Amino acid sequence: MSRQFETEEPRERCILVGLDLPDSAWDLDESLDELERLAESAGAEVLGRLTQARRRPDPGKYLGAGKLEELRELVSATEANLVIFDDELSPAQGRNLERALEVKIIDRTQLILDIFAQRARTKEGKLQVELAQLRYLLPRLAGIGASLSRLGGGIGTRGPGETKLEVDRRRIRSRMADIRRELEDVMRSRAEQRRGREAALAPVCALVGYTNAGKSTLLNRLTGSEVYADDRLFATLDPTVRRARLPGGGSVLLVDTVGFIRKLPHELVAAFRATLEEVTEADLLVHVVDLSSPDWYDQARAVDVVLRELGAADKPTVMAFNKIDRVDPAEVQMIVRRTPRAAAISAATGEGLDELLAAIEASLPERIVRAKYAIPYGEAHVVAWIHRYGRVLKEEYGADGIEIEAELRQNLAERVAPYREVRATRSLSDG
Repeated sequence: MSRQFETEEPRERCILVGLDLPDSAWDLDESLDELERLAESAGAEVLGRLTQARRRPDPGKYLGAGKLEELRELVSATEANLVIFDDELSPAQGRNLERALEVKIIDRTQLILDIFAQRARTKEGKLQVELAQLRYLLPRLAGIGASLSRLGGGIGTRGPGETKLEVDRRRIRSRMADIRRELEDVMRSRAEQRRGREAALAPVCALVGYTNAGKSTLLNRLTGSEVYADDRLFATLDPTVRRARLPGGGSVLLVDTVGFIRKLPHELVAAFRATLEEVTEADLLVHVVDLSSPDWYDQARAVDVVLRELGAADKPTVMAFNKIDRVDPAEVQMIVRRTPRAAAISAATGEGLDELLAAIEASLPERIVRAKYAIPYGEAHVVAWIHRYGRVLKEEYGADGIEIEAELRQNLAERVAPYREVRATRSLSDG
């Protein structure tokens, strides 16, 4: 069929639903504002919102009976064909709500996964999204075929989507195992790339932050590169590495990473662990904060939550308060003054970038260790390892082994510390 007769798929029309829970870590209005941006980013038109204050979600239908009836009437009045819930629904809640409302039901997790499915470009990114979607889908298989045949595709069904959602548990588990094996290859490849960076003795700095905080724009400004950057949620899914010059003449490798978000699905944290290893393996983090956002503090806190989950919360961190061209200068100064290791910047205009680079340089741990090592002849693999990952300054063959003077990055030097000349010589003579 000729493409001239193709028509654009109509936007889905949705209602947003959230609960005001007493123990929630997030403000409900701000959370729903973000949910609306996510829905629009996925291609939906938001027609309205419905909220309810409860001590806890109803275990069967999330909402109370009266509020559920109110939602049904709202769906009917607006002719919505999609309802998006701000919290992750249990399988039973999803099925019960779908029966009660007779429209498609998705939750925040499904929505984020759908956006990731749209944004993924590389093979690795697509694999990680598919793994996350399958992890989410597995406990929800019961009854899902009937609901899809009735409600069709659209948001929440992309990625593995309609072609795979009706497969049985055995095939899903088999596919997940295949994906994990492929991602293990990716992780090995990334490990090799990191070893190459370590061999170059260049420190690695990961840019982290809330989605749309300006990390990719900052990377481009600092490195003169042209990494894709866009003013939308989750524009970057795959890590990018570029070199930046430091004021003292050295250089640093900057890694752009996927943006974080409040209530980040656990499926995504688990599935994107291969990518997020760039964060855990970095020498320093630069936490980019969109200071122009009215809830920038909560966004920064959400990033801290994810960093704790990754085991990276204790890494040395520089705070980069971005988009100061949109903020009152007095407020910017106050925030920077009360924050250690911080710089006020505008990645868009270039303001403050020299100060940020100086803060990065000052915060990097000691990089190079020069030492002498005594390696027994029976452990030649250690010699090869030092040659591969360090800079060998001197190498001599003695009666008991090989003596090497080399420069290694500090974390690598710790791996061969038992061979430092004094300790190793004592060991050799004892033998």
